[in-house]
Amino acid sequence: MILSGREIQNKLGSEIIIDPFHPDQLNPNSYNLRLHQDLLVYDNPVLDMRTPNPASRITIPEEGLLLEPHRLYLGRTKEYTATNGLVPMLEGRSSIGRLGLFVHITAGFGDVGFRGFWTLEIFCVQPIRIYSGVQICQIFYHSIQGDYDTYSSGKYQNNTGVQPSLLYRDFQGGDTSAP
Repeated sequence: MILSGREIQNKLGSEIIIDPFHPDQLNPNSYNLRLHQDLLVYDNPVLDMRTPNPASRITIPEEGLLLEPHRLYLGRTKEYTATNGLVPMLEGRSSIGRLGLFVHITAGFGDVGFRGFWTLEIFCVQPIRIYSGVQICQIFYHSIQGDYDTYSSGKYQNNTGVQPSLLYRDFQGGDTSAP
């Protein structure tokens, strides 16, 4: 079951934290999150899953930033979110997608108990100018049934900024062979 916008607002401060919260960003069954000014881009043209991949920080200037097609940008939300007993989900806004800007195409499924800023995978099909503060994606919440373990990963929990992939940690100290 997806929570309605009114129910999202009712659960603020208890099961849902959105900071800062602005009522004008609330939708009938979701809440719009805004793009922070900080972005990361990977430095190497070839990425390796088994190693940390160096990345450079870019700041979106007031006049906007022109994104290049076929390049991955990592951004983050301005809003910090946290959940208790609900599963957060993130999707790009249709108005953004209709401009050929893809936001959070993968990994939109959050874990119950996630706390932090959302890192956004941003990709465009043609050049597009983006701006800090734009309502770029929307978060919505599912109820969860049954007993569950709260998210406790050391990789992304309680993050404070844009997070590059930490997949390489999965290869450390364990069996990395495919089944």
